[in-house]
Amino acid sequence: MKSQGTQDDSSHSRNRRYRPYWYLLLVAVFVLPVLGFRSMQGGPSLFLLEDAPASSAPELVSRRTSFPEIPELVVFQGSSLSAPTPPMTVTPQVLGAIIGSMDSDIRAEVTKYIVEQGDTPTSLAERFGISLNTVLWANDLSSSSSLKLGQELVILPVSGALHLVRPSDTLSEIASWYQASTEEIMSFNGLSLAQEIYAGDLLVVPGGIQPKSLPQGRLTPIANSYFIYPIPAPHRVTQGLHPFNAVDFSNGVCGDSVYAAAGGTVQLTGYTSVGGRYVRILHPNGVVTYYGHLSSILAQPGSKVYQGQVIGYTGYTGYTIPAGPAGCHVHFEVRGAANPFAK
Repeated sequence: MKSQGTQDDSSHSRNRRYRPYWYLLLVAVFVLPVLGFRSMQGGPSLFLLEDAPASSAPELVSRRTSFPEIPELVVFQGSSLSAPTPPMTVTPQVLGAIIGSMDSDIRAEVTKYIVEQGDTPTSLAERFGISLNTVLWANDLSSSSSLKLGQELVILPVSGALHLVRPSDTLSEIASWYQASTEEIMSFNGLSLAQEIYAGDLLVVPGGIQPKSLPQGRLTPIANSYFIYPIPAPHRVTQGLHPFNAVDFSNGVCGDSVYAAAGGTVQLTGYTSVGGRYVRILHPNGVVTYYGHLSSILAQPGSKVYQGQVIGYTGYTGYTIPAGPAGCHVHFEVRGAANPFAK
């Protein structure tokens, strides 16, 4: 028979052993309801997204889902939308940007500059620490060219040249044409493989020398009626031809529909500090169109789009002049062919 002292010791031991469970029970009964009440009053919530009350689901869906409108019928120079360009099949090398790891249209971004009073190509070269030829080559200027007040220029981040990648261009060819180093081009543009260049890319060629001419015959000429206007009527041109082979369109409001100027495959979407939100479309003839400063994007990389399909809406993301809502427009580039809307 155990002594009274032994029984007391045993009882205390059991109490110590079960005491933590009592604490947990008290927390569950009193503390958690208080936290739940706070979360309903706007305090920190303990719910994960998938645990949110069913009543909040419609609101979540309405905020995160965009429904493209029915494309409007738009024609250019009498061209009809009745026979849009069909979808195409391309190789991974050409489409490329579907890989999704590319988050910049120009891997080593250039700077957009507006000419001010007293600027000259030489003064700009000194200001930005690049060679005079770099300024001239990137803006298709000659040594005798004079700058106009308000003129838009592109400034490369390093002395060298800028190359528009065309179908079938290889990195070794580009290096040889510009008398540059393949390794330096890869390093500066963040390329891990020489095969990571795609039609429509703009590559900075450090130390490159602009060739007098490039091999021809790699691009398919397009008729003026191949493209439709990328925004609805009256589709006003607010800035004529400027880098890179671009024309700006705006009807003076934000949120205008932006259309695919021709059928093709969405090559890349993303954001840059200059171009803002953008969409790039690869067309069957190897030409690439670029739509910049969008307020929102409706297209997905790798998806097929038809001529006239809404791919986004006009906005002022990135760098626009003027900044803010007054600068709403779409920056429309044609890479690899003439821009039919240039004036």
